[in-house]
Amino acid sequence: MIQLLFLVLLAEGVVALLLVVKIGMPTELAMTALDQLRMGKGPATIKTLACTMSAIWLSSIISILKMRSKSMKLGTVSPVDQVLWRTHLLEASLIGYTLFLALVINRLHHYLRKIAHLQKTINTYKDEVENLKMQYHFCKTNEEEASKKITNVVEEIHNLTEKLQNLKSEYEEMENRALSAESHVLALQRQSETLLLEYDRLLADNQILQSQSQAFKCKSLRR
Repeated sequence: MIQLLFLVLLAEGVVALLLVVKIGMPTELAMTALDQLRMGKGPATIKTLACTMSAIWLSSIISILKMRSKSMKLGTVSPVDQVLWRTHLLEASLIGYTLFLALVINRLHHYLRKIAHLQKTINTYKDEVENLKMQYHFCKTNEEEASKKITNVVEEIHNLTEKLQNLKSEYEEMENRALSAESHVLALQRQSETLLLEYDRLLADNQILQSQSQAFKCKSLRR
């Protein structure tokens, strides 16, 4: 029993050392073995062994206390009792160390797996952050290009507005010229109408004068 406890204690010490000090492949093998123990019937078997060893440990402690009380009552201890007391003390110590190392290994394995999961999560978050940075730079580049395009469009709108104002002023000037030309044409039309009336009057006067001249000529010829 004691030799088996020494072997178990030595194996637990090696596993704990591999978990604390990472040595590449041996540490990975130890982690894989502990993962296998946590699967299927492993947890139930480990709990059963732990309960059995705890019962043995309590039995050894009780035996030590009984032998201690017996020796205090008798005042002397026989060699057989001394051997039994030392045997029970060694068994209790080995079982206690074994249970303690098992608890330490269990917690180390749990925390190492948790750290590995956190590292994966951190790497995932790092990748997401890198993607977000790339998207941010891409959006910033697009924003700069869009701002340049907007600036060009604003400048073009400003230039077109100026051209529109110039065309509007030219249109107003042409409209004023057209109005003045129209008024000038109306004045000329009125003047031409006046001239036509004057022409008609002069034509009528000319005809009257011609008729009077012919009448005068006829009178002269009669005389």
